[in-house]
Amino acid sequence: MRTAQDREMFCMAFTETYHCDVCGNPRGEAEDWWLALTEPASLIPKAPEQPMLKLTQWNVLLSHAAKVRHLCGARCAQTLMDRWMRGE
Repeated sequence: MRTAQDREMFCMAFTETYHCDVCGNPRGEAEDWWLALTEPASLIPKAPEQPMLKLTQWNVLLSHAAKVRHLCGARCAQTLMDRWMRGE
């Protein structure tokens, strides 16, 4: 039989904290965050794959993916793209 303390343990919530992968700012509720990922892609059939940088609006489920970068706005998205283009 479960006690009140046991039930309390099962009802605990957790808080996730995200930080921008470019500037380190923590994510707030009202901010316009983005996600970025790089992956190889072949845009023409049978052509060699080329590296591709993709940006998408914030999505909680996607934010957990290992290869996804968290970006706090357009400025950090641009900085990430500049670094990616230079091979950094």
